[in-house]
This record gives sequence, C-alpha cells and structure tokens, in this order.
Amino acid sequence: MFRNLGAYLRALKARGELLEIDEPVSAELEATAFADRAFKTGGPALLFKNVRGKDFPLAIGLFGTPDRTAFALGVKNLDALAEKVERLLALAPEPGVRGLVALLPKLRELRGLFPRRVARVPVQEVVLAGEAVDLFRLPVQKCWPKDGGPFITLPQVITKDPETGELNVGMYRMQVVAKNRTLMHWQLHKTGRRHFEKARALGKRLPVAVALGGDPVLAYAATAPLPELPGISEYHLAGFLRGRPVELVRAKTVDLPVPAEAEFVLEGYVDPAEPLEVEGPFGDHTGFYTQEERYPVFHVTAITHRRGAIYPSTIVGVPPMEDAWLIEASERLFLPAAKALLPELVDYHMPPEGVAHNWVNLSVRKRYPGQGLKSAYALLGLGQMMFAKMLVVVDGEVPVKPGFNALLEAVAHLLPGRDTQVLKGPLDVLDHAPFAVGFGGKLILDGTVKLPAEGGPVAPPAIPGPVAIPGVRAQAAWPGVLALTLEKTRPHQARGLARKVLREGSAQGVRLLLLTDDRVDPKDPVQLMWLLLANLDPARDAWVEEAPFGPVLVLDGTRKFPEEGARPWPEVAELDPDTLRRVQPTVAKYLGKAG
Repeated sequence: MFRNLGAYLRALKARGELLEIDEPVSAELEATAFADRAFKTGGPALLFKNVRGKDFPLAIGLFGTPDRTAFALGVKNLDALAEKVERLLALAPEPGVRGLVALLPKLRELRGLFPRRVARVPVQEVVLAGEAVDLFRLPVQKCWPKDGGPFITLPQVITKDPETGELNVGMYRMQVVAKNRTLMHWQLHKTGRRHFEKARALGKRLPVAVALGGDPVLAYAATAPLPELPGISEYHLAGFLRGRPVELVRAKTVDLPVPAEAEFVLEGYVDPAEPLEVEGPFGDHTGFYTQEERYPVFHVTAITHRRGAIYPSTIVGVPPMEDAWLIEASERLFLPAAKALLPELVDYHMPPEGVAHNWVNLSVRKRYPGQGLKSAYALLGLGQMMFAKMLVVVDGEVPVKPGFNALLEAVAHLLPGRDTQVLKGPLDVLDHAPFAVGFGGKLILDGTVKLPAEGGPVAPPAIPGPVAIPGVRAQAAWPGVLALTLEKTRPHQARGLARKVLREGSAQGVRLLLLTDDRVDPKDPVQLMWLLLANLDPARDAWVEEAPFGPVLVLDGTRKFPEEGARPWPEVAELDPDTLRRVQPTVAKYLGKAG
C-alpha cells in the first residue's frame, strides 16, 4: 500500500497514470474542465502544480478509473475486494489445538486491523492557529458555475459520539464560507449528523477534525457504508485493506485521532447552539444542483500540514465520475456479507448511471415462486440499500453488468403489472424527484424466469419499430424496450404522449417505454438511464398502460412541473460556455483532442 499521498502519486507517475500540469489553472471552474474530461475518457490523475492565487498544488482523479481505484486499494481488480473479505470470513477455526494451529498462517489477514499511535507526525510539521488560519490559501474548488462557493470535496471528517465515544470517519462536503469557517453537510441519515444531534441534546460543542490526504485507502474508507459495530471504525477497515495499521496521532487542539501521514488536518468544533447557515447550491453526484439548505457551521481553530503538502480533491456531477468506482469498491467489498444474509444472492451491481442508489441489479438462484421479489425486498433492508430506487432482479446465470444489458435480460422475462411492483420507502435526501425529501417510490422489476405458480414464462419480445408521433424528438429501441425523448412544455405531457405512442401499430412488442427530456441521446444507454432515473419517482412516474397488444410499463423520466406534484426542479450541473472556451486550448494540449 502507500504510506501517504505523495507515495501514491509517485506510483501513479511510474505507471503512466499521472499528468502534471505546469501552466496556471484556476481552482474556480477551470480545474473542473480538466477533471471532467479525464473522468469521461478514462484519462490520468491530474496534478495542478500552479493553482492561481493558492499556496499548494491540487491533485484530482486519485480514483478516476476502476483499475486505478483497485490500485489505490491494493488489489489487482475490484472483484478481489470480495475475495479478501471471503478469506476473512473463512478464518473461524475448528475447535481445539488443531484449529488454533490452522489459524496461525491466516492471521496475516488481520495484521493491519488495529490502528496504532506513532510519534513521527508529518502532518504536524507546520501548525497554524488563530489568525494564521486561512482556508483560502488552499486550492479548494468551485466545481460548477452555480455552486454557492468553493467546496472541500474529499474530506475525512472525524467525530466521536458524545455519549459512547465511538469514532466515526465520514465524507461530507464542506462549503468554505470564510477563512476559518465552513458548513458541514451532515445529512439526515449520516453518523456525523447523529453525533451533532447528540451534542445538541447534551448542550455541548462537538469537536471535529478533518483530514485531507494520506494513504488513498483512508479517503475510500470514509465513503464506505461500514456497519456500526462497537469499537470498530473506518480506521479498522482501512487497516484491514492496507494490511498494516493506520498510524494515528492526537490532533493538536482537539481530542481526536488523526492520520499522521495526512497532507492537512483542519481542527475545530461545531456548536449546536448556533443557528444553521445556508449551504449550496452544489453540483452533486446526481448530476443536478442540490438546492440551498441550512447546515451546521464548522469553526476551524487550527490547520496543521506537512511541508510541501498537496491538496486532494474530486468533483461529482453527470456520470461517469470517479465516485462511481468508489461505489463499486464498496459494492464488491460488502458482497460476501450480503450473500451471508441472503443465501440465494449470486451478485449485485449499482451501475454508474444510477449514481449509487437509483439503480441496483441483482442476480439470484431461484428455487421457488416469489423468490425474485423476496430477494429484492431483503436487499432493501440491508443498510444503505434502503435508498435504492429501482431494483432489477435476474436469474443467477445472467451478468449484472453492464447495467443496461441486465435490464434487457429482465425485460425479456417480465410481464408488466404481474412482475413489476411499486413500493414506498426512504430515498437519498439529494434525490430531487420524489414528492417529499428523503421519501418516495421504489420500483421492482422481477426479470427472473417465471414458474407456473407465478403465471409461467413469457415469449421473447420483439424490437419495436419506429413511431411517428408529433412531439417525439428522438428514439431508440431494443427487444421489448422503446426509449423516446421529448421537449416537455406542459404538465402531464409525457402521459398523454405515452398513450398516443402505444396506440401505434409500430409499437407492437413494447414492454418497457422510457420517456426522457431531449437533452440526451436515447441511443446512449448510460445517459438515457441517468436522466430517466434521476427524474423518476416511481410512486408518481411509473405505471402500467394497457396497449392493444398487452400491458406496458411506462417510466416518465421527464422534468416535472409543480402541477404534477413536484418540488422545485433543479438544473443540470455543467460548465458554462465561457469557461469551456477559455480552457479548451490548455485542456487539449494536456489531454489531447478528446479534451
């Protein structure tokens, strides 16, 4: 593994996966233009050595491809994370001396599990406190034009439960609002939010430390949906993955452990007695701007950093972005545990275009009627899987990725209405589509081969022909699936269009009708499914339409008007034309014509 961020960047350079940019680049929008192009084309990590008006270099793209993410986590590929956990689960010995002897060679799997305190502290080589604290010296990015300001996007936020002392390390974006203040995006379901609420109830300030950098596995661990177990923190997970202990030291001004090999540590507190302040907007991982909302204020009382520190960052937005590969790493890492709880589960996958929770494919070994639906229900009960919006179930021999291929396999075996269900439950609070924040519809497509008790198999679907309906801007078709885009100008327009389309003779064979706004090419399944699922609340936007040739499941992924029961609809996060024109020559110079 890697002792620190510098060691990782040197290793990337040796692999030809680091691009060093010497020309001046602004952390406001311009760095985003480089990073977005690199992510979309599978390009290298980027090190901006000359960030205008800032004192430190900026590194981005540390997890920019699946292979690079695997390299950062010390495995040959992301599937090897599941193998690593399976070996851990196999450590239980048989009873007696023979079992203990058999366990000895396996203990290397656990040698890094427990963090250790150290005296050598590179991250405290420079200590800035009081008036010397100045977050504006750091190249904190303003990622998208309508962002409310610069945001720290790759932080490891460290807090302790005020009652139990249990440690948590989470990744929560932080808007910089002053030289010594940020806002802390502690969402409703997050552990940091719970620590904040407990501190409020106790009438106490909550000490906070924020680490930036270190072994890249630390940043990953802060994103991982780790089950809450007494005495186990994200540092234990990181140590297990890296095969050696995470080296920790007490922060200078707060009683919290911080990684000794980090680049920066921000120390301070959140005072629950203070009023919340407006945060945002922010171009989020959904691809849309998250609107303004009130969050707690983090007061930075000290900054420590290593000499020659490098500031790590990331951007999120319209997929694919590098957060997709962090999500896939967690998906692989927790697969063995999911299988232990759900024995029929063969595999599952969250396609990048589903931006984590919007879409989950799962394959199961089916033995009895209803097992496909049962498996989907069970998965919804596993930790953060409760946020899943669309679950597609296929038989065990069907690959769960690429995501769209699995969806087509499911459509081949489902009868809309009979094999589709809409439920309600928790959703990601960043999801703009549901009626209420954090609560809305969920859609299950049971694409397993049906047993007699379930109504039996269905015939293979045909590819529908083109439809000639006014209002359809573009279309694409696959067996059983028709995708249409439209320019939506009035409420309920998509529902009326669907009824007209399904009366067309050329629509024969459609089982799944997908409707989206005309900002994407429907022939591009990734962009099609991203926009459709982002704009979909199944409780409002999924229904079965009876066509002359049979039932059709319609999914309305168009933007919604207030008359359709929608909250204010956000804009897509994208760079403005002026920024793109300004940086295009430099982007092309470093990233080629694809830039």
